[in-house]
Amino acid sequence: MVTDLLHGFPQGQHIPGDGVTAAVLTPFMAQGAWRQPTGPAVQPAQARPSAEPSNGTPLLRIRDLKVSFDTGTHLVPVLHGVDLELARGETLGVVGESGCGKSVTWMAVMQLLGSRALIEGEISLDGRNIANLPQKAMTAIRGRRIAMIFQDPSSSLNPVKTVGKQLMESVTLHRGLKGDAARAEAIRLLDRVHIPSAAQRMRSWPHELSGGMNQRVMIAMALAGQPELLVADEPTTALDVTIQAQILDLLQELQRDTGMGLVVISHDLGVIAQVCDRVMVMYAGRVVEKANAAELFKHARHPYTQGLIGALPDLEGPIRRLEAIPGTVPAPTEMPAGCSFAPRCSHRMTRCQHEQPVLMAAQGHHFTACWKPYS
Repeated sequence: MVTDLLHGFPQGQHIPGDGVTAAVLTPFMAQGAWRQPTGPAVQPAQARPSAEPSNGTPLLRIRDLKVSFDTGTHLVPVLHGVDLELARGETLGVVGESGCGKSVTWMAVMQLLGSRALIEGEISLDGRNIANLPQKAMTAIRGRRIAMIFQDPSSSLNPVKTVGKQLMESVTLHRGLKGDAARAEAIRLLDRVHIPSAAQRMRSWPHELSGGMNQRVMIAMALAGQPELLVADEPTTALDVTIQAQILDLLQELQRDTGMGLVVISHDLGVIAQVCDRVMVMYAGRVVEKANAAELFKHARHPYTQGLIGALPDLEGPIRRLEAIPGTVPAPTEMPAGCSFAPRCSHRMTRCQHEQPVLMAAQGHHFTACWKPYS
């Protein structure tokens, strides 16, 4: 069985997402008023010189991306016009609760949503629109130009093949190497992601490796095609804190060495603050705020972003009760008429219940979709 074009999924195997397609929603268990927190528990790393893509052609440009799923009787919209740009060498963080559309956005970019998904809008890779390419043409892009790693390596690796065989398949598929050349490259990749005794580990089965080691194998497989863009979907969720830090350091190191663009999808604001240049906050299939990472954590303007930050403990400030966002993310079939966050927002106005706000520049490169942004 040939592994999938990205990172070892067997053909036809279910690929995990962020919960939109199944409407799996994560409730917040308590209620709290929205206010500017006394200080987030995480602080963004030192910002790089540029918070926005360069003036040249971006590596990836998405315009008005919409996704709907055909239930057999009607279409259910799950993405409602996503816009973004990503420059080479830039790290973009995508945050939000389960069911906000984070994973669906990037699976749409990769055309991994299946035949029941209707994808509209423009997806330009290095100036070329790839939104409606046939599958054969996408084969040359998946893994080779855009690679993706998912949050659970144990479900991504084939349990009946050694990690070396699976990695060699990826090398053969994307680079055309065979035999000893493929084996040598596979060993080099394992060594590149800091797996000790790489040649010996080629003979290991996935169940013989820890979660952190399997995630390193997944990263090695993603690098097999020498991609220009790596999408990491919750890459540290199943790992303990120490291993999380090692994986994040590895991703940053690989990005510095290769110059690839990096997208980190996470619900963990600490992860986003540590590695990202810019942050895009999603809610119910829409982008509700995006800004430079340092700016967003210091001056979040959308009440949803404020709620996410307010739910974090402040390790340095005074002891305070954590703020939780009441309610849950609405199911795609139960979207409110106006702002999708209005039912959970303590600052909603009459206008919010009837009009959907659009993403507008609040200040400089800070954009928010709210009729009453924090100031």
